[in-house]
Amino acid sequence: MRFRVRNAAHVLERVGLAMAGAACGLFVGAYVGSAIAPLTTQGFLMLMMGLGAVGFYLGIDTPQLPFDEAHSAIDAAEFLSSAGTLCATLAALASVAVIVLRLDPHMVWTWLVLFGWIAGVAMQIVAGAKARMRK
Repeated sequence: MRFRVRNAAHVLERVGLAMAGAACGLFVGAYVGSAIAPLTTQGFLMLMMGLGAVGFYLGIDTPQLPFDEAHSAIDAAEFLSSAGTLCATLAALASVAVIVLRLDPHMVWTWLVLFGWIAGVAMQIVAGAKARMRK
C-alpha cells in the first residue's frame, strides 16, 4: 500500500511540474508571439506549452548519482537540469514582466527570451533523458 501511495504522489508531483512548465511556455509564447508576427499562431503557443511540459516533467527532479568515491565526477545531468531550469524560468519571468507591466522592449530582448526558453527546455529534456537512461 505504501508503495502505491508513494508512486501516486510522485506522479502527481510530475504532472504538477509539467503543468507549471506548460504555463511558463504559455507566457513565453504569448510574449514572443505578440512581438514577432509570424509566430502569432495557436500552433506556436501549443509548441511552447508542449516543450515546457516535457522539459519540466523530465528535467526537474532527475535521479541523482550516488555521492561516493566511485562517482566523484560532475553529474552532467544534474548540472544540465539546473542550468536548463534557470534559463527556462528566467525566460518565463521576463515574459510575464513584459506582459504584466506592458513594457515594449527592443526586439533583441524578444529573441533572447525565445532562445533562452528553447535552450532551457532543451537542456532539461536532455538532462532528464540522460538521468533516466543510466538507471
